[in-house]
Amino acid sequence: MNRMPWHPALGCALPIVQAPMAGVQDYRLAAAVCQAGGLGSLPAATHTAESLRQELLRLHHALGADGNTPTQQPYNLNFFAHTSPTPDAIRNARWHALLQPYYAQWGLVQDTGPASAGRHPFDAAMADVVQAFRPAVVSFHFGLPAPDLLERVRRSGARIWSSATTVAEARWLADHGADAIIAQGLEAGGHRGMFLSTDLHTQLGTMALLPQVLDAVPIPVIAAGGIGDARAVQAVLSMGACAAQVGTAYLLCPEATTSPLHRTALQQGDTPTALTNLFTGRPARGLVNRLMRELGPLREDIPPFPLCTTALAPLRQAAEPQGCSDFTPLWAGQNTHACQTMAAGLLTRQLGEATKTDGAL
Repeated sequence: MNRMPWHPALGCALPIVQAPMAGVQDYRLAAAVCQAGGLGSLPAATHTAESLRQELLRLHHALGADGNTPTQQPYNLNFFAHTSPTPDAIRNARWHALLQPYYAQWGLVQDTGPASAGRHPFDAAMADVVQAFRPAVVSFHFGLPAPDLLERVRRSGARIWSSATTVAEARWLADHGADAIIAQGLEAGGHRGMFLSTDLHTQLGTMALLPQVLDAVPIPVIAAGGIGDARAVQAVLSMGACAAQVGTAYLLCPEATTSPLHRTALQQGDTPTALTNLFTGRPARGLVNRLMRELGPLREDIPPFPLCTTALAPLRQAAEPQGCSDFTPLWAGQNTHACQTMAAGLLTRQLGEATKTDGAL
């Protein structure tokens, strides 16, 4: 089996992958992790092709490259591979009815028109961006894009990674062109990468999922979920993972764009997390807030991903300036105690301190 822990073409010094985290980071966090020897990641799902180009120009500049010139330090560019949904008028109406009491509380009038997507799946325009900037790694959430688009990514020279939350998903990805699997345990913050099933009972914790995925596929596996310090990194590497993907631990770093409300909630340290689909229509792990408590974190009668976000936007815009996070997704993994208020580069080096290898990812 191909268990080379570090692929020489990438050239990372440390087996640390910074998880792509839309909404709480920009190029600065990715650059800091790259400069410290890890693999920084840039989330693209909330970008248009043009805004992503501008963000990548800033990242390349931060990493010492001009324009579209490949950088010496590799980075990961992450996309969603979901299928855009067909709006459901009945579900949309039910969602607005559920939210009406909150609108009344804040003195707002609902716009019950069609919802906008807000998060975009990988398409031809994004493939143009990949081919122009040539990132070392392109990773996907929710499966893989269409074969013709995936082939364009491969022709750019990028290694193709994707998230699996079950053994079946890992096998599917290995059979459909992935070069490496991100085994996403149930502890992980943000969206579940699940794509073959919507059954949350299929989801396993990292330490249960990782060895099963390692046994099931012949390609490298990156462990994700609940990993927040060097001990956890060493644990997953000792099990056979080629790297550890870390997200929540970076949320309090100064290079992250985590909002003050989100930072305060994380620093309290006693707020539990739960999986919820209220904020986007897909299960994602975040800190429990009022909306999750009162409506229940998971519902079947709401608009499909990512159409939930439109109706919540006015509530967020009203509440957040008042210091209220009742309608804000506070994405975080279960291990919030791993959050560190330190520079991202220092955190990256600490995570990789006991795991330095002679090879390169």
